[in-house]
Amino acid sequence: MNTFTAYGRKIRQQIAGRYYRISIKQRILFSFIVLITLSIGAMGSFSYWIAAQEIEDNAYAGSRETVSKTAQLLDSRLNDVALSVQSLMLSDAYRKMMLDVFSHDVSNYYVHLSDLQYVLSQVTFNQPIIENVLIVTPIGDFYSTTQIRAQDNSFYGSELYDLSKERPGGYWAKGHYDRLFTGSQRVVSFVVRGIYEYPYTPISNVFIVVNIRESRIDELLNTGGEQAGRNYYLVSGEGEAVVESRWPFRGRFPWKPVLAEAGKAADPQDHYSYGGKKYLVNYTSSAVSPDWIISGMQSRDQLLGKLQRVQRITLYVIVVFLLATWLISNQLTSVLLKPLFKLRRLMRRVEENQLSVVYESRYEDEVAQVGFQFNRMMSEIKTLIADVKTKEEDKRHAEIRALTAQMEPHFLYNTLNTIYCKSVMGENDDVNEMILSLSQMFQIGLSGGKDLITLADELSHVRQYFAIQQKCYEGLFEYTVTVEDEALLTCLMPKIILQPVVENSIQHGFSDRTIGGRIDITVSREQGLLHICITDNGRGLDAVRVKQGMLRAPQSRKGYALFNIRHRLALYYGDEARMDVGGEPSKGSRTDLWIPSEEER
Repeated sequence: MNTFTAYGRKIRQQIAGRYYRISIKQRILFSFIVLITLSIGAMGSFSYWIAAQEIEDNAYAGSRETVSKTAQLLDSRLNDVALSVQSLMLSDAYRKMMLDVFSHDVSNYYVHLSDLQYVLSQVTFNQPIIENVLIVTPIGDFYSTTQIRAQDNSFYGSELYDLSKERPGGYWAKGHYDRLFTGSQRVVSFVVRGIYEYPYTPISNVFIVVNIRESRIDELLNTGGEQAGRNYYLVSGEGEAVVESRWPFRGRFPWKPVLAEAGKAADPQDHYSYGGKKYLVNYTSSAVSPDWIISGMQSRDQLLGKLQRVQRITLYVIVVFLLATWLISNQLTSVLLKPLFKLRRLMRRVEENQLSVVYESRYEDEVAQVGFQFNRMMSEIKTLIADVKTKEEDKRHAEIRALTAQMEPHFLYNTLNTIYCKSVMGENDDVNEMILSLSQMFQIGLSGGKDLITLADELSHVRQYFAIQQKCYEGLFEYTVTVEDEALLTCLMPKIILQPVVENSIQHGFSDRTIGGRIDITVSREQGLLHICITDNGRGLDAVRVKQGMLRAPQSRKGYALFNIRHRLALYYGDEARMDVGGEPSKGSRTDLWIPSEEER
């Protein structure tokens, strides 16, 4: 049980998950389809049920009325047959025959047979449904000579005679093959004992048999013809067929009537099932033969056949409405969701960093209000972004200035010490030149408070530095500065970028020599970037270790210059600027800088 519960829960979760994943447009369409289908289906089913109930009630009432009228007609005809038999027994010819029967005189048999021909003809003429009449007596059988009597079959040896013993007052026998006359037709027989004058005492050994062809009874039962699968049958109280002309069943009647004590059939139910189909059945008992029941049976499927058209029309209406619903829902959802689609497109543009988008609408509905809230949100976001950018810009500039300021004291201390030494030694010309170069360096380094200077100013700054260092370390090194394109001199770059690299070459690259050093600076344009290459022929370096040190701030002053330069370039240009260091021990070093070539405006 728990397994089935868990499985059912899993199925429900899967259906719910699929429903949640579909779009609003599909949900609206699905809701419309379900609503229309349920509405029209419920209306059609309810209408069909009401119409079917009304038709069944009317058909049942009509069948009951028809059964009652048919029973009256059948009783009337059977009564007429009984009256004809009585009129026969009142005739003079019958009376004379009975006198001879009573006296057992057979000498006048043929005379009486001839006299009874007229009477028998009158009976059959007045009652056309009578097939033949047979008067059975001990002195012989009397019948119409137009009929051929089956001489081999005696009435006293027939089943009719046996039934007469059980029903001495006369009875109607159900349909059977006529063995008394040739032709073996199926007939319904009325058997009654003959009477003899007043007080009309029945004579036990005289019988009158009146045969009625089954087809005539069937015509009486179905006088109005078949209507929508409706048929009428004459059955016995045991459910057996009295007339089998149209008997469709095998054996007994499938709805065996239950006789009330008063001799009338009990009220039947509305529906009966037989052979997988339902039928409406009505029946009533005959007044002439209480054991006979007239039953009307009508197929419910044939009765409601006309309603199949209503079902088809309902299906057509559902299909038409579903198509209309699909079209209308598409149009409706397009109109309703158009503002949302527009808002979604704007959000996608925001994802692409297009923050200047604005939602516009002529409406003032709920969706428009969401769009206006989106505009206010974007305005606040742009304000916040501007504030953050301003604060980050200020922070970046402050950090850049701090990094730049860190580069100056170290060089300044060394230069001032050198100037002091030369002044003590009396080398006043060198002192004057160094002070002038230092002054020009400070002028370029300050640059009116700007963080970016032109390449020309940066190269002038590094030349002044070379001049000072050549005074400090006379004969230690030579340098060259090569610019492939003079137009590059107007390109902007962060100040004090080259001096720390050159200082590294002098302080560390030439630390083991006194002469023969060389530093070359080459400036070119490479793929839209300003490429600056600084090489020396010093003692070289371990490029892998130096690159690793550039990624994090060193704990000491050693190696700080390269980290400082890389960090400042990243603050200015992000990933657009690059720095690379190369070299091997005893083979010199090389530093490459790639800076976006933005010219001064």
